[in-house]
Amino acid sequence: MEGCNVLVTGGTGMIGRFVVDQLIESGACVRVASLDDESRVPPDVEFMQVDLTQMHNCLDACDGMDVVLHLAGIKGSPKSTSQQPASFFYSTITFNTHMMEAARLQGVEKYLFTSSVGVYSPAPVLYEDDVWETFPSENDRFAGWAKRMGELQAQAYKIQYGWDKIAIVRPANVYGPFDNFDLTNAMVIPSIIYRILSGENPLVIWGDGSAVRDFIYAKDVAEGCIMAINNMPGLPINIGSGIGVSIKDLVTTIVEQCGVDVDVKWDTSKPVGDKIRLMDMARAKELLDFESQTSLEEGIKQTVEWYRSSKHVPHTHSVFR
Repeated sequence: MEGCNVLVTGGTGMIGRFVVDQLIESGACVRVASLDDESRVPPDVEFMQVDLTQMHNCLDACDGMDVVLHLAGIKGSPKSTSQQPASFFYSTITFNTHMMEAARLQGVEKYLFTSSVGVYSPAPVLYEDDVWETFPSENDRFAGWAKRMGELQAQAYKIQYGWDKIAIVRPANVYGPFDNFDLTNAMVIPSIIYRILSGENPLVIWGDGSAVRDFIYAKDVAEGCIMAINNMPGLPINIGSGIGVSIKDLVTTIVEQCGVDVDVKWDTSKPVGDKIRLMDMARAKELLDFESQTSLEEGIKQTVEWYRSSKHVPHTHSVFR
């Protein structure tokens, strides 16, 4: 990436922030486009505070860029996505569509589209080639279809325009510093950290703890994104740990890393979501030589330390109006 002009949308978020650091280390000239303020942007990085649901902003952001890594997204809890599906669907599909078209019009050479584990139907193991044989989980129906449309757009551009330099990655359940800790729409890990360190006791968790998820630390995802844009594998790539962790074990790990004595209660009257979501990582290993490097214990430790030390302001990654 040395000497390349690189745009990172969502470069203030938990994956984007690590991507930006790695690009700077490689010698790239980095521009960040985000709705956040510039306090999360390192020195010597060009910053644009823009709403990417507006096409003219996407065109401006892509102007003069050699490479675009589109990481901007909307994070939300299952509760918030079920209550505001139109907001998630409209915003996601709009800025995804505009960004790829703007990059094409501005002559960008390489483009990374960040898809999601939400594109998959529930299955014991999630294989990349199974996506178009099934439907997204009912728990991710709107966001999942919006992400699928971005993948389909990439296929359409390859057919019509011959643009074959679009890499697609599908991250698993990502966590880490710079995550969204706003309880109104936070995901499971930041929500639990916030509640424990805010003194909630007993800590009531929905379900029975049996659901299994594939969690991956944001820095590892960032490394996978850089590998994908550098190698252009030509196929969608799962970016996960490949290791299944039950919600019960996850909660135990978070409690231990927070170092707080808390009584955990399980509310089995509440839904647990899909039983298992575990990514197959064979393709990432074969085509990118990618493997996650950060254990759950170390990742949770780093996330808790960042949360405790940061001057925290709830962060929504949202473009809702």
